[in-house]
Amino acid sequence: MGAVDFRVGGRIFATLASQHLGYGNLMLTVEHQRAFAEEAPDLFLPIAGGWGKSGATHIRLAEANEDVLAGALRVAWQLRKENNAKNAKNAKNAKSGGKRR
Repeated sequence: MGAVDFRVGGRIFATLASQHLGYGNLMLTVEHQRAFAEEAPDLFLPIAGGWGKSGATHIRLAEANEDVLAGALRVAWQLRKENNAKNAKNAKNAKSGGKRR
C-alpha cells in the first residue's frame, strides 16, 4: 500500500509520504511555499528536487501546532480546488473547440 494522501476531486493536496522522516507534504504554489517558509522556517521547507521547485513543501509534524497544520492544509486544499476548477474549465473549452457559450 502507498502513503496516506488527502484529495479533493480525486487530486492530491497533501500526503504523509514522508511521515517516517517526521514530515507531512503539502502541494502549494511556489509563492505560498515561499511565504510559509519565510513566516515559519522551522516548520516549512521545500521538498528536495523538482517537486519542491514546483511548490511541494514539507511541514514538520511534531513542531506544528493544530492551528498551523489546519491552516496549511486549508490553503493546500483551496489551491487544489481552484486548480481542479480551472482544469475542468480548460477541458470543457478544449472539448467545445474553444468556443465560448
